[in-house]
Amino acid sequence: MENLREHLLNRIEAEFKEFRVLDEEGNVINEELFPNLSDYELVELMKRMVYTRTLDKQSILLNRQGRLGFYAPTSGQEASMVGSQFALSKEDWLLPGYRDIPQLFFHGVPLQNLFLWSRGHYKAGQFPEGVNALLPQIIIGAQIIQTAGVALGLKKKHKHAVAIGYTGDGGSSQGDFYEGMNFAGAFNAPAIFFVQNNQFAISTPFSKQTAAKTIAQKSVAAGIKGIRVDGMDVLAVYKATSDARNEAINHEGPTLIEALTYRFGPHSTSGDNPDLYRQSEDVEEWKKKDPLIRYRIFLTKKGLWNEEFEESVISQAKEEIKQAIKEIDKLPRQTVEDLHRYMYEKR
Repeated sequence: MENLREHLLNRIEAEFKEFRVLDEEGNVINEELFPNLSDYELVELMKRMVYTRTLDKQSILLNRQGRLGFYAPTSGQEASMVGSQFALSKEDWLLPGYRDIPQLFFHGVPLQNLFLWSRGHYKAGQFPEGVNALLPQIIIGAQIIQTAGVALGLKKKHKHAVAIGYTGDGGSSQGDFYEGMNFAGAFNAPAIFFVQNNQFAISTPFSKQTAAKTIAQKSVAAGIKGIRVDGMDVLAVYKATSDARNEAINHEGPTLIEALTYRFGPHSTSGDNPDLYRQSEDVEEWKKKDPLIRYRIFLTKKGLWNEEFEESVISQAKEEIKQAIKEIDKLPRQTVEDLHRYMYEKR
């Protein structure tokens, strides 16, 4: 019976092959899947990934200085974050988890708001007009239910837009994950469920979370499309998300995207020590797939990138981060009275 079960699981896994465009050496291995992007757009993807890694390093420093509160590191996940958001339009709704700060920033949320969110300040949620996003969700997987609801709302209002909800592999173990997908599938809502499978839900490895070989295959039970993509390949992530978006707005149904990626750092800056549950050999193997290195090689071969240009992006990011922190430091500290005033309609 065990052999039969394993055979079935392996057969299902084979139906969800990993979607790739670039290999680890920056070579195009699937020309037919190469997205229709201009040289400017190809460079912009790299600029955003470099900016994201700089933001990550600076945020960790700010946290250690006591100038930021909770922070979930993003290093290693730049391709899945940047590539997926780049495929969206301003009309699309973004429903993030607590690690998805870069997507919010590139979707139009100012750095000041994102830093204020880390500090727990009520002004964090005061987004500029026209920015279609929610604050990062702390409850694991709750944004999946919200994504289904927002997507149905877009459909009922005949909007040419989608709702994309982000979670990690741990979020795919929550009941909300299945309910949200099932709801979106039943109502053919324009939703994209984007799971960044970074291999660990805090310290719990993916193998301990489910007997299924992939997260993508869980789409079958909800009657929606499922894709498994190399989450360290920014072009593959962009292509997969762009295709899912086009299908959703053309009433072809929701999509579940599983992006295989890895967080190089801890789960968060709140005391997690990944050395206690990860093998150094595994970390080094994943670092060979570093999305920035892979894509940097690709762009350099095309004559579109160089070290001087990269340094200018890093300098710009550091300056913008510095200015954002300066601005929020000028704000009055939040009081308990503020919390009551803005939490409830009536005091």
